Amino acid sequence: MSRQLRAPRSDPRAGFRTESKDRGPTVPQGLLKAARSSGQLNLAGRNLGEVPQCVWRINVDIPEEANQNLSFSSTERWWEQTDLTKLIISSNKLQSLSDDLRLLPALTVLDIHDNQLTSLPSAIRELDNLQKLNVSHNKLKMLPEEITSLKNLKALHLQHNELTCIPEGFEHLSSLEDLDLSSNRLATVPADFALLSNLLRLNLSSNQLKNLPAEISRMKRLKHLDCDANLLETVPPDVGSMESLELLYLRRNKLRVLPEFPSCRQLKELYLAENQIEKLGAEHLQHLQAILVLDLRSNKLRSVPEEMALLQSLERLDLSNNDISSLPCSLGNLHLKFLALEGNPLRTIRREIIAKGTQEVLKYLRSKIKDDRTNQNDSVPETAMTLPSEARVNIHAIVTLKLLDYRIAELKEMVLDVNLSFNKLSLVSHELCLLQKLAFLDLRNNFLSSLPEEMSSLTKLQTINLSFNRFKVFPAVLYHISTLETILISNNQVGSVDPLKMKLMENLSTLDLQNNDLLQIPPELGNCVQLRTLLLDGNPFRVPRAAILMKGTAAVLEYLRDRIPA
Repeated sequence: MSRQLRAPRSDPRAGFRTESKDRGPTVPQGLLKAARSSGQLNLAGRNLGEVPQCVWRINVDIPEEANQNLSFSSTERWWEQTDLTKLIISSNKLQSLSDDLRLLPALTVLDIHDNQLTSLPSAIRELDNLQKLNVSHNKLKMLPEEITSLKNLKALHLQHNELTCIPEGFEHLSSLEDLDLSSNRLATVPADFALLSNLLRLNLSSNQLKNLPAEISRMKRLKHLDCDANLLETVPPDVGSMESLELLYLRRNKLRVLPEFPSCRQLKELYLAENQIEKLGAEHLQHLQAILVLDLRSNKLRSVPEEMALLQSLERLDLSNNDISSLPCSLGNLHLKFLALEGNPLRTIRREIIAKGTQEVLKYLRSKIKDDRTNQNDSVPETAMTLPSEARVNIHAIVTLKLLDYRIAELKEMVLDVNLSFNKLSLVSHELCLLQKLAFLDLRNNFLSSLPEEMSSLTKLQTINLSFNRFKVFPAVLYHISTLETILISNNQVGSVDPLKMKLMENLSTLDLQNNDLLQIPPELGNCVQLRTLLLDGNPFRVPRAAILMKGTAAVLEYLRDRIPA
């Protein structure tokens, strides 16, 4: 009876030991064999001081097992091996890479982060198929010009190195979508960066930047821009024209003033903490209709504009550690999940209310709105006013105004923004419809139940706020103002909307119908695909259910479309 011989059990780490000075470290044959099959090789955390030659030559040399006259099954034929496409050599002790890197032309992913590399080989230009290169957490002081030859590169991670400049020709990385240059020593950003037209994410945080090139605004697809922890004193106004921008980080800089954001309709998160900003005006807020997070912590703000209440999508607002002594009561009408006020010399809100949390603060502010109306009722005589000759008209202080009837014809070519909120208007004067350039109209917290048909002549109107009025029907004239981008009509008694007419409002991106009397939502509203924000909470309809509403606008629209009769 024959006995089957067993090979002695080996230490799986033995292959990484240095066998001789000539051969250097080696890799277990099992790993190489698996890599020839999968096209992926992971050598992370192996304490390697250099990359073994067998790695560079994995697709060139005949496997060792083939020289041992072993039999191969159909799944192990080395001559049918897969080219290496993914190589991970991170968290080792590599100080350099060999030009033999060119022997792996099929690589799409090369991850060499967390080593001690001071340079990259010029042979990197021959990795024509490379899509992701991670060289972060090394000691690179400069990049080889050859890196600009990687036409298919989509992600380049260079954070936590010692780079002081970017090589010429960087703009030739035309496929680049994700670029991380954070935590380096960059003092400038080349204007040619603007030619990286496919870039979606750019991280420049923790460098030594004193300014940004205005040309950065030409990155029309950029969604995420991180400039935290630099030396920025200003931000070029051109940033406000970046239509695709969704996240903007400007914390820990030296900003004193903010740019306006006229085209940033998709901006969802704006981080401005730890700067020296002294003033926040309506012009900084009026276009931020999609904003969810606004971080103004640790600045020098002394007041908060009434226009903050226009940000109906806002969920998180951090005003802590400023010089704010009072808050507009209208903030109580926001649907905030988080409001930070600590570290301000507030005189109008007791500390114990702040200590109870966001919802108690909002409740208190809402109660003050009602108290102010009660206390001021009939306390101020009706006043004839001469409006100032400026582009913004704010008459929030006139609390007993019952009828808007001013002679404003002389302002028709000047006024862009009118705030008539928190008054007692029951009618809107036809003269208001003469303001040819009016873009923003705030009529919230009045007694309005209708709008004049003449408002259709407001051909520049972009935002109208009708919240907290007495509308029982959706004002028909709004369907005829094609420039409208934002309609806020929450907290009324609106019972229906016309989805067919709504669909024709091609510029409409935000529609707030919260807390009305909608018994049903027409399925055809799902065809209004131009809507980016649709708010329906607080209505008596049964469907869509709350679980659908919580998923956001896209899910609600899709749900409604699915219910359209065939």
